[in-house]
Amino acid sequence: MTLFFGADSKPLYLATMRTLALDIGNTAVKAGFFDGPALHGMAASLTAPQVLEWVWRWKPEHVISASVAEDAALRAEEVRAWVPGEILIFKPATTAIPLRNAYATPHTLGADRLAAAVGAAGLRPGQTTLIVDAGTALKHDLVTADGTYHGGSIAPGLGMRLRALNTFTGRLPLLTLPAIDATIPLVGDSTTGSLLRGVVNGAVAEITGLVAQYQQQYPGLGVLLTGGDAAFLAARLPNRIFVVPELVLLGLNWILAYHVDE
Repeated sequence: MTLFFGADSKPLYLATMRTLALDIGNTAVKAGFFDGPALHGMAASLTAPQVLEWVWRWKPEHVISASVAEDAALRAEEVRAWVPGEILIFKPATTAIPLRNAYATPHTLGADRLAAAVGAAGLRPGQTTLIVDAGTALKHDLVTADGTYHGGSIAPGLGMRLRALNTFTGRLPLLTLPAIDATIPLVGDSTTGSLLRGVVNGAVAEITGLVAQYQQQYPGLGVLLTGGDAAFLAARLPNRIFVVPELVLLGLNWILAYHVDE
């Protein structure tokens, strides 16, 4: 399988190899188990011992780890006994990727944002794509058709908005998101309803508005939605936005393949 990430990019060949991709976020550790380009399974909310258990059980030839918290990064010596090949700690500022990175401050760029960009470019090679990552933070990131990552925006995620309203006010309660199929009315007729209306419908309007702005500048833009709150938001967003829960893990696997092939 050959993937071209941009008009002038190096082609990326995904060989048949067993790999493990680890996405260490602010609130959870996610793992993806790959056989070549195929994702065979995912696990979420893993502890450090569980990560090591998965390495032992999956027996990957290569491992890639990306962390938004430096002290949470996987240490190569912890898995070297079970991994015969590459153990890559992904660093956005220094790790080579199959995209051009136009971010002005790559040393401050979150590994998950750049990995998601690689994943989006791999799924939609040669096409401009906006990634909406609805996790702890609500992030928008742009990859253009020429294989360039440009950056985007960062705003509070749904959970952070709910917690902030409780923390910085005297009487507003701390809420959690309702079920995915719950109806959130246009007009909240209670404090709980008003909070949910403001947070959820406000975020939906924010995403919809930003997508419209990007579409004006980039005709033919595709939109991919990922992150922990992706399924919740997908039920409230236009159908033209496609949900890819495994986007960061796919990107990490392609970054790993890019290095193994070199």
